[in-house]
Amino acid sequence: MVDLSVEICGMKCSSPVAMASGNAGYGIEYQSVSGFSNQDVGAVFLKGTTLEPKLGNKPERVMESASGLLNSIGLQNPGAHEVINRYLPKLDLSQSQFIINVSGSSIEEYAEVVRLFDQTDLPAMEINISCPNVKKGGAAFGNDPEMAARVVEACRANTSKPLIVKLSPNQTDIAEGARRVIDAGADALSAINTLMGMQIDAHTRKPTLGNNQGGLSGPAIKPVALLKVHQVYQVAKQHNIPIIGLGGITSAEDAIEFFLAGASMVAIGTAVAKDPLLVKKVNKGIMAYMKQHGYQTIAEMTGLLELNTDTVLCG
Repeated sequence: MVDLSVEICGMKCSSPVAMASGNAGYGIEYQSVSGFSNQDVGAVFLKGTTLEPKLGNKPERVMESASGLLNSIGLQNPGAHEVINRYLPKLDLSQSQFIINVSGSSIEEYAEVVRLFDQTDLPAMEINISCPNVKKGGAAFGNDPEMAARVVEACRANTSKPLIVKLSPNQTDIAEGARRVIDAGADALSAINTLMGMQIDAHTRKPTLGNNQGGLSGPAIKPVALLKVHQVYQVAKQHNIPIIGLGGITSAEDAIEFFLAGASMVAIGTAVAKDPLLVKKVNKGIMAYMKQHGYQTIAEMTGLLELNTDTVLCG
């Protein structure tokens, strides 16, 4: 009998497909869509939240790109206290696993946001280490393994809840980055966050995004995401650390490729904005594949990728 449920850090998820942070809002926005139910989703990663409210970047914030989307939202959010007091009470925690995405511009801010959400009923937190470190001139924490580890250590000291660390693909060696945050106390990893990119208007000779650059998501980044998940898996499997794979997933076949590369669960972001009912369709496709190939659980597929022999992976 096929079982689509997965267990991540002690959390029982009814589906191996989650909604990625950013696109899922605070878990209530999609509930007004006819046919949508959080019960079809294994987990909902809530919007990135900082200690104080943020207005975000100036427009334009979102632009379409070839097979993808460039966004530069700038972490617009109402602040941790407002999320806890206003949004979390509206969630039915029995429907899915709701996981807050923690962001910050300093180690101290990350630690404080984690402390606040530790006092809530949310089962876990996702640490977004792709945010800028203002003390180092705006460099992203996630691109520096040492700084990433320090963020995770500070967060770990303020909670016993599972910490899922979201890895940046823009770092030199993502496997080394994974190793450092695991040593610092990560319980699971999300891979990958968006790739940095730019779009230029040839007529105005200016970037189309108000912030000049932004994060590229969507199908265009899937080949990069698969390689990064495979690289991270080589480290994570040694510590029994699960990976939530994401980056350009639009179909059940995409999700299955991530399982084979080493993911224990997947998350969909950009494609859900286009089709809010996509998760339900992907669930059906995964189940059909499992029946066809004789798999009973997602875990049986995780990491089954067979590399071509006498071939060296570059990069």
